[in-house]
Amino acid sequence: MKDAQKPDHMSLNALIGRLKEGRYVIPDFQREFEWRPWDINSLVRSIFLDYYVGSLLLWKGKRESFDALSCEVIYGFNNQCDPHPWNYDGSKADHIVLDGQQRLTALHYAFVAPDVPLPNRANRAVYFLRVDRFANEQYDEAFEYDWSSHRLRKVLADLELQYAGHIFPLSVIGAGRYDLPNWLQGYEHFWHETAEYAEVRGLGTDVEAARRHAANAEAFGEYVKNITEQYQIACIELDSDLAVDKVCDIFTQINSKGIRLDVFDLVNALLKPKGLQLKHMWRAASSRLEFVDTGKMNVYVLQVMSILLQSYCSPKYLYYLLPGQEKQIRTPEGELQKEILIRDTDEFERLWNEAVSALEYGIDLLKHPQEFGAISSQYLPYVTILPVFAALQTVCRRLPGDMRLDAQRKIRHWYWASVFTNRYSGAVESTTARDFLDLKAWMADDDARPAMLQEFHDHFRGLELRKETKKGTSVYNGVFNLLIIQGARDWMTGTVPLHGDLDDHHIVPSSRARDELAGVNVHTILNRTPLTAETNRSLIGDRLPNEYLPQMIATNGEARVRAVLESHFISPTALAILLRDPFRADDYEAFIAERQRTILDAIENLLIKERLDLSPTLRELDEGVERAELGLRRCIVQVLHNDPQALPPHINQKLDEVILKAAKKSAAIDPANFTMLAEKLQYADLRELQETITSKFTWDRFEPRFASKETLNTRFSQLAELRNSIRHSRNVDGVTRMDGEAAILWFEQVLGK
Repeated sequence: MKDAQKPDHMSLNALIGRLKEGRYVIPDFQREFEWRPWDINSLVRSIFLDYYVGSLLLWKGKRESFDALSCEVIYGFNNQCDPHPWNYDGSKADHIVLDGQQRLTALHYAFVAPDVPLPNRANRAVYFLRVDRFANEQYDEAFEYDWSSHRLRKVLADLELQYAGHIFPLSVIGAGRYDLPNWLQGYEHFWHETAEYAEVRGLGTDVEAARRHAANAEAFGEYVKNITEQYQIACIELDSDLAVDKVCDIFTQINSKGIRLDVFDLVNALLKPKGLQLKHMWRAASSRLEFVDTGKMNVYVLQVMSILLQSYCSPKYLYYLLPGQEKQIRTPEGELQKEILIRDTDEFERLWNEAVSALEYGIDLLKHPQEFGAISSQYLPYVTILPVFAALQTVCRRLPGDMRLDAQRKIRHWYWASVFTNRYSGAVESTTARDFLDLKAWMADDDARPAMLQEFHDHFRGLELRKETKKGTSVYNGVFNLLIIQGARDWMTGTVPLHGDLDDHHIVPSSRARDELAGVNVHTILNRTPLTAETNRSLIGDRLPNEYLPQMIATNGEARVRAVLESHFISPTALAILLRDPFRADDYEAFIAERQRTILDAIENLLIKERLDLSPTLRELDEGVERAELGLRRCIVQVLHNDPQALPPHINQKLDEVILKAAKKSAAIDPANFTMLAEKLQYADLRELQETITSKFTWDRFEPRFASKETLNTRFSQLAELRNSIRHSRNVDGVTRMDGEAAILWFEQVLGK
C-alpha cells in the first residue's frame, strides 16, 4: 500500500519557482481568491520576519483528477493561456491545492507580480519593502504596496530610483536567476558610491548617512539570501492514487473540525503567574456583551485594550498587554527605546473594565433602531468590526464636547462605507489598525479624509443587491439596518412596530413565486423587508402583491398606503408594478430593478451625502441646496463652453491641486481624466462656484443671466449659511431657514430661464 500522506517542506525560493512554472492548480470547489491587498502584505511581512504561516495540503495530480475537480490555474498565472494548464504544451501542473490556496495565490501575486489587477479592483497592486525602515526594525511601516500608476511604473523601470528611495520590489525575488543578487549588489554599490562622492565633496552628514545605508544594504542582502533559501514552508502531499471522494473528505475535515489554541487562552496562561485570573474576569463580564453571538468576544476585549493603547490588535501586540512587558518603540527623533504599556495588574484590570464598557456601549449603539439599526445580533453586518468601532467611540467620548458631533458623523460615514464595501469580511487585524489611525487623523483634520470613503462613493452603484440572499452577510444586513433606521412602518397599523417582533419577510411570497414565477430570485434582499409576523401571516399570507395591496388601498386609501410603503423603500413606481394584473416573472424583475434603484438612491442620499441624521424638513432643504449647486455647475459649463482654461486662473489652479490630492489618496482617480470643465467642477465648492461667476475674468459672460452681482452674492451667502448650518451644526434657526429657502427658490428661477 502506498503512503497516503507524505510530510515535506520547501524553501521560499523553491515555492516561488514552482508557482512560476504553474505546478499548482485549484479545484473548482475552492472559493475564489478573496484576500485584500493588505492581507497579502501581512503574509509577506510574516515570512520576512520568519513567522510560521501554516502548512499546505497538496494532492499529487494526474489528468483524471484535474478533470474530475475542474481544476484551474492560480489567479494571475499565465492569464493569456487556456485556464486548464494541462491542455497546452509546456505545462508543469502536478499538484492540486486542497488547503493553502489563498496563501499560494497571495505569494504568486506578490513575488511573481503578474500584470493583472487584484480581484474586484481596477488596478494592479505592486508590493515592495522599504529597506531603510526594515533595517531600523520599523516592521509595521516597512512592508508596503501601491497601485500601478505612471509614477510607480517609472520607479519600477529605474534601478537608481529604487536604490535612492530604498524601495525593494518583491518581484525581484520572483524574477530571473540573477535578478536578486544583481539588485542587492547594485543597491549596496550605489550607497558605497554615494558615500565616496559625499566624502570627496566634504558633506559630513551625508557621508555618515550613506555609509549607514551601505552597511544596511550589505546586512539586508544577507538577510534576504537567508530568507529565500532557508525559510521553509511545510506541506503534506497526498498520493495521486487516492480516490477523489477520500480526498474531498479529508479537505472537509480540515476545514470544519480544526482545533486552534485561542490567543485569549495564551494570555490567560501568561497572566496566571501574575495573580490575574483572566477567565474569571471574562465570566464576570460576558453577560454584559451577550447580545452578540460570537465565541471571540473575550479576544475582542483584549483587542480594544490594545487598539486604545498602541493602535494595533494582532496577536503579536496582545502580548504587550501583559503587566510589566517591555515593548521596543522608535521615538520621533529616530532613537530606539523601550516602554511598558501596562505597569501592574491593577492597571490591567482597570483597562480591561474600560474595554468591556467600550464594547457594551458600542453594541448598544449598533443595536439602537435610530442609530445603526442592528436590532438583533443576526442583523449585525459584521462582528469583526466591533473592536475598532468600540475603540473609536471611546476616542470620540474623550474629545472636547464641541468636537464630538463631527467625530460621530465621521465614524458613521466610515462604518457604512465598511459595511457596503465588505471591508471587514476577511482578515481584519491590519484593516482595524489602519482604520483606527485614519479615523483618529480625520477627527483631528478634515483634510485627512480616508481614501476608502472615496472607494465607497465611487463603487456603491455597482452593488448587485439582487444577489444578496443570505441573512448575515454585510450588504444584506446593511440594507436591513437601513430599513430599520428609516423607520419602516407596519403595513397594518402604520406605526413603527416593536423591534423584537420584526423579522425580514417576503414581499412576493416564496410559495407563489415558486409555483407561478419560475426562475426568479425570490430570496433576494430586494424582495424582503422588516414586517411583523402578524402582518406576514394575516395580510400577505400566500397571496401575490396584486391581491393583498388592492385590499390595503381600498381600506386605507392610496396615499396612506403609498406613504407606508415608501418607508420600506418601495417607490410609487414599484407600487404600480406590484399592482399589475396579471403579475408575471417579468413584472417581478421590473419590481426588483426599481427597488434596487430606490435603495441605492437611499444609500447615496442618507449615507454618502450624510442626511441620515437630518429631519425630513432638513433633508428636503439639503436636497434643495444640492440642486442649486448642480444647476450652477451646469450653468458654468454651458457659459464657459466646458473649457477649464476659461476659469479664473486661481480657481483653475486650486481645482488642479484638489484633484491631485484626491488622486494620491485613491488609485481610482486619474488626474489625466479631468480635461473638461464639467469633470473639474465636481471638486468645486459653493464659494468657488461663486468666485467663478463673479470674477473680473468671467462676470461679463454671466451678467446677462444673473443681472446684479450684489443680489447674486447675497443669495450665495444665504445658500452657504443654510448649507453650513445643516451639514455642520445641525441647528438651523428660523431666519437661516427662510433665507435659505428664498435663495433656493431664486436660483431655481434664474437657472431655469
